[in-house]
Amino acid sequence: MSKEALFNVLNNHFSFEGLKILDLFAGTGNISFEFASRGSDNITSVDGDFGCVKFIKQIAEEYDFNIAAIKSDVYKFLEKNKSTYDIIFADPPYAFEQKKFETIVQLIIDQNLLAADGMMIIEHSKYTKLDHMLHFSFKKSYGGSIFSFFEFEKSAGDTEINFDSEEE
Repeated sequence: MSKEALFNVLNNHFSFEGLKILDLFAGTGNISFEFASRGSDNITSVDGDFGCVKFIKQIAEEYDFNIAAIKSDVYKFLEKNKSTYDIIFADPPYAFEQKKFETIVQLIIDQNLLAADGMMIIEHSKYTKLDHMLHFSFKKSYGGSIFSFFEFEKSAGDTEINFDSEEE
């Protein structure tokens, strides 16, 4: 459900065809596959696990998705990469310490990896706070998961939208 909410937000900002996508901590590639199924045809998926990368390559080939799956430490990839992306999505392990999440955001900004009209989304737990970071735009909450959005032009202010529907 959180993935559906994420793509509803992105659908209001982007037409997926022709977008250049970077999926960090890609895992089994479900975010990459979602972008591909919506028409994105230039996707890079980065994960440090060989099994995950192999799986992404296999599924991408099976469904004829243009996904480059790269086995790499995400931080090293960000430091060396020179490409620019329209959407950067990162789903690091929730157990990461605050500083590691901040480093991801800072590396992407410092390396100029996000297109001027692009969007970066970091998925994290409610215990991680990223709204103090440069270019933070808004966040959306779904249960214990938070999506923090970053854009070069802040359009929505410090807005939080909560998708929880708890009945008492």
